[in-house]
Amino acid sequence: MKLRAYLVDDEPLALDRLRRLLEETGRVEVVGASTIPEEAVSALKENPPDVCFLDIEMPRLNGFEVLVDLAQPPIVVFTTAWESYALRAFGVGAVDYLLKPIEPEMLERALGKVERMCGATPPVQPGLQALLGQIAESLRQTRQEFPTRIASRLGERLWFLDLDRVSHFYAEDKLTYAVSEGKPYCVDSTIAELEKKLDPGGFARIHRGTVVNLAWIREVASLPGGALNVRLKDAKQTDLTVARDRAREFKARAGL
Repeated sequence: MKLRAYLVDDEPLALDRLRRLLEETGRVEVVGASTIPEEAVSALKENPPDVCFLDIEMPRLNGFEVLVDLAQPPIVVFTTAWESYALRAFGVGAVDYLLKPIEPEMLERALGKVERMCGATPPVQPGLQALLGQIAESLRQTRQEFPTRIASRLGERLWFLDLDRVSHFYAEDKLTYAVSEGKPYCVDSTIAELEKKLDPGGFARIHRGTVVNLAWIREVASLPGGALNVRLKDAKQTDLTVARDRAREFKARAGL
């Protein structure tokens, strides 16, 4: 009988690769997957799998925080690019720890451990939730601090824009612009770099060439084909498009 697995990773490409590797083993049925930690918590509560392959470093909720929200966490295999989390992962009872990019032989080893655990009575771990909470809090305290301003170069001068006054960023003709008070200012970062640099609680990438400040959104409307239209609070009532493949994550980020 195949293992029922749920996958959680904020990187879509990593999620797709893990799904493919698991399906190629012939030992696993992937019953669900999400790039959105909050969505994963709901799915894991509603239909607990045999095993959860769980990324650790994710925006808004890290992997340990996901587990804190579960009264009875499933068997967990952590997946991450950071080896420094290994001790913490095993400390909360993870059956294995896979470093990205995940190698097929390491995945086979982890599946063997999961299969053995599925046939055994799970050990009682007194204080597990408290330990998860302590680790989650520790990670929160060490998270990067996000910038509150961004620089725009005009000739030999630098202008500093307050990010709370930037309604959105867009790419055009190989340049990136920040729009503040209706005026575009050229910035040095690419859209991809801004996505990583800006606070994910306040900014969301909604299109290949657009990042929006969530606080500036006035209304959201559905478009044909699954895309969304976002109207901003600025004087021009700027309309932006949320790409279809980003709509689900955007809704979760915007609390829709």
